[in-house]
Amino acid sequence: MNKMAVVGDNDSIMVFKAAGVDAFGAEDEKKAKEILRQIAKDYSVIFLTEELAEELRDFLKRFNESPYPAILCIPSKKGSTGFGMEELRKASEKALGIDILFKDKNR
Repeated sequence: MNKMAVVGDNDSIMVFKAAGVDAFGAEDEKKAKEILRQIAKDYSVIFLTEELAEELRDFLKRFNESPYPAILCIPSKKGSTGFGMEELRKASEKALGIDILFKDKNR
């Protein structure tokens, strides 16, 4: 199971399609949740646009309990909301016990 997928609005996932990554268009939270339920067992890494990830924050917590799939937030065509970086900061702080990403910055 070394497959990767991307879920997001069609404009944002176009570049992934071009690179040969399995891409699933989801314009809203409901569709994204449906897709994630369908593909979670078949992919080891799933990229999800930040806008959808923010809306699905509670739903995504279920994926934290197992190593696969890894759900990674990516900016959409609109740019980054900062949500993906904040989630990365929380995960690294939880794993390492310290904040290695923003230790010099005021949050």
